[in-house]
Amino acid sequence: MLADEPTANLDSETGTNIVNLMKELNEKKGVTFIFSTHDPLIMQYARRVIRLRDGRIEE
Repeated sequence: MLADEPTANLDSETGTNIVNLMKELNEKKGVTFIFSTHDPLIMQYARRVIRLRDGRIEE
């Protein structure tokens, strides 16, 4: 599933609930999520983070 800023317009509690649901879907159903985000909350849950700068992989 592709998600662009999935928690951007949510309050912190709802954002956390959504991220927990996505983590559960990943672990139990094998759903893969690809996020475009600036939100540190999302990045804390990720198994892998790829940082881009000017359209290139930075790290």
